[in-house]
Amino acid sequence: MKHRFEVIVYLKEGLLDPQGKAIEDALPALGWTNVSDVRVGKSIQLLIEADTEEVAEDQMADIAHRFLSNPVIERFHIRQAAEEGGS
Repeated sequence: MKHRFEVIVYLKEGLLDPQGKAIEDALPALGWTNVSDVRVGKSIQLLIEADTEEVAEDQMADIAHRFLSNPVIERFHIRQAAEEGGS
């Protein structure tokens, strides 16, 4: 059985985010003066083939922790992603 996941990786709170700051500084010039605390991250989608959803979730968490993020400076959030073409 195939399971699709999306992992969102972003810097931990309190760390400088130069890309987020650049976006935040540019928004008022475009008319959006009510936006603050912009953080930039990355999104990774994976398809894992596993016998059960629990096995796939455990493997996804291990991949995210050991390979897709730097646990010293980053956090991640995993969610099940919808299959393409599905409803």
